[in-house]
Amino acid sequence: MNRSAILICCLIFLTLSVTEGMPLSRTIRCTCIEISNQPVNPRSIEKLEIIPASQSCTRVEIIAIMKKNGKKRCLNPESKAIKNVLKAISKERSKRSP
Repeated sequence: MNRSAILICCLIFLTLSVTEGMPLSRTIRCTCIEISNQPVNPRSIEKLEIIPASQSCTRVEIIAIMKKNGKKRCLNPESKAIKNVLKAISKERSKRSP
């Protein structure tokens, strides 16, 4: 073999070893596309899902499922109104459990 063939083989080997551990997709997949800053009445929430930040989505997501129509609403975890809702819900839960 000549030098150029050996060099090409080495480059191919190095390229394959580097790309082996790379993820196929670098897209971020968050559940919430649109986030609402509007205040929500804690009594109108049927279920509240809090999804922590992860590798697939770098932000914390709060999803409220409404009692009236069953629709899901994504809430802004940084909003002062939403923080108050979370406090109110935790107070209600602490009153219910002895």
